[in-house]
Amino acid sequence: MADSHATDADDPPDQTLRTPIVAVLGHVDHGKTSLLDRIRGSAVTEGESGAITQHIGATAVPLEVISEIAGDLVDPDDFDLPGLLFIDTPGHHSFSTLRSRGGALADIAILVVDVSDGFQPQTEEAVDILARTQTPFVVAANKIDTVPGWNPTENAPAQQTIDAQTDRVERDLNENLYELIGDLSDTDFSADMYWRVQDFQNNVGVVPVSAETGEGVPDLLTVLMGLSQRYMKAEMAVDAAGPAAGTVLEVTDTQGFGKTIDAIIYDGTIRADDTIVVGGVEDSIATDVRALLRPRPLAEIRTEGEFETVDSVAAADGIKIAAPDLDDAMAGAPIRVVRDRPVADVVAEVEAELAEIAVSTAEEGVVVKADTLGSLEALAGTLDEQEIPVVRAEVGDVAPRDVRVAETANEPTNRVILAFGVDVLDDAADLADQEGVRVFEHDVIYRLVEAYEEYVEEIESAQQDQILENITRPARFRVLEDHVFRQSDPAVVGVEVLGGTLKRNSHVARFEGAEPDRVGLLKSIQDEGEDIDELRTGERAAVSIDGPTVGRQIEEGDELWTEIPEKHAKVLEQELTGEIPADERETLSMYLEKRRNRDPFWGK
Repeated sequence: MADSHATDADDPPDQTLRTPIVAVLGHVDHGKTSLLDRIRGSAVTEGESGAITQHIGATAVPLEVISEIAGDLVDPDDFDLPGLLFIDTPGHHSFSTLRSRGGALADIAILVVDVSDGFQPQTEEAVDILARTQTPFVVAANKIDTVPGWNPTENAPAQQTIDAQTDRVERDLNENLYELIGDLSDTDFSADMYWRVQDFQNNVGVVPVSAETGEGVPDLLTVLMGLSQRYMKAEMAVDAAGPAAGTVLEVTDTQGFGKTIDAIIYDGTIRADDTIVVGGVEDSIATDVRALLRPRPLAEIRTEGEFETVDSVAAADGIKIAAPDLDDAMAGAPIRVVRDRPVADVVAEVEAELAEIAVSTAEEGVVVKADTLGSLEALAGTLDEQEIPVVRAEVGDVAPRDVRVAETANEPTNRVILAFGVDVLDDAADLADQEGVRVFEHDVIYRLVEAYEEYVEEIESAQQDQILENITRPARFRVLEDHVFRQSDPAVVGVEVLGGTLKRNSHVARFEGAEPDRVGLLKSIQDEGEDIDELRTGERAAVSIDGPTVGRQIEEGDELWTEIPEKHAKVLEQELTGEIPADERETLSMYLEKRRNRDPFWGK
């Protein structure tokens, strides 16, 4: 576990402990949403007295409810923290969107891995993001109920239900679990079953769970609570009455209020009459809160509308903020309440945080558009690791001006827009078709980058094919005895290719020592009366050679070579050796050896 959180500390007397924020990450189909639904469903069942609060983008599970679900594993008297706040939207998107003070907003994360499927590309991507943001995490080894022969015990703690299985089932499960621990080790994380971990600051705990049956969910909540209490208590201390700090989750249209922002507040309090500063696409936005909206309990939505207004919200909480001028607010951007400070100072604070996230760009590269600041940063980080240059990186849909930037690229591999989780406006799509700009769209980072890399390979392969088409290829061939059909103007003789590719319109040379003596131009190749473009090793045909006379410049049985210009030899040896067949490489090597006997630096 990344050691990024403080150890126990006494709470300052003027501060309140807020709820730790939990994000859920993992590969597609490994059960992120199912696990969240299970936790939420268990929490609603246990909290029928009204303990569960509806939030925007998050579900708060109070300590009392966690204690009910976890049973004997959690004694509420051992904890000061109020519970856990789960971010409702699972995945990299929400995790990288949620930021605070230049890092991940989530205090802790659950990495969900299918116990039978193991690490997949998105799992590795998630681990990379967790490592980069130094976010502590636990692994939920999900779908233990799919191990063949599994006998489920609904909602049971992990060790209890594992002990109830047959020896064979337990052995199969353990094999999968230790393979998973090995995968974590490959990514430089020391891990073990959570009940064996002594030091959670330097080791990742693995919790076997089933989102389907609820098995292991008590353990997962216990570990999350325990880690938060043990290592994060000091960081959970907030000035509850102070001006709020938060992050924009999403910019949405809300009936009766126009543009609103869904936000997570992680420090202080926001009130219905506060002035706030929000990071925007172009400039920061200073505006006055018109309303704070919270979802109504499910039973009331039909009759009284979807939201109710509240006077204030304290950290940590999810809330919808209605205010003027929010059209250009940016997902992932900071929110700050101004309160008793000069607006200009708060704007400067927001601008400074946005500057930390700015993606460095090159003179030439691809255009990148993403749905949130965090996504933009995560995508830019992946592109940087793959050494893919970026010329422009912005949050927002793909617009015509993005196409105009992409079309100015000198390299065809850079006439590209990578669009992560955003729309391509119709006029931008039309312009891209017209100007030959390729737009790649995906909502999974590694797939977006993979698609682009495949495209680059196609372009480079086509370029190499073009170069090969225009470059002189190596060939060694022999004039066959008794196959002289015409002595001169042009000489027509039968030949056999000894190595390489013999092509039409090639200069032909014969070596006298180390120096090639040009004898003429091979004009045509005919096989059984048909004109052909080339001959390969072992093939025979009649060729016409303009220049020599058989019996003078060339003789029957002579070994002749295609004469290779020095520049072509250099390109073949240094750039295209992997693109030409082995016999051509051997023929090129023999040709270079002959030339370099006289000049050791020829073709280098």
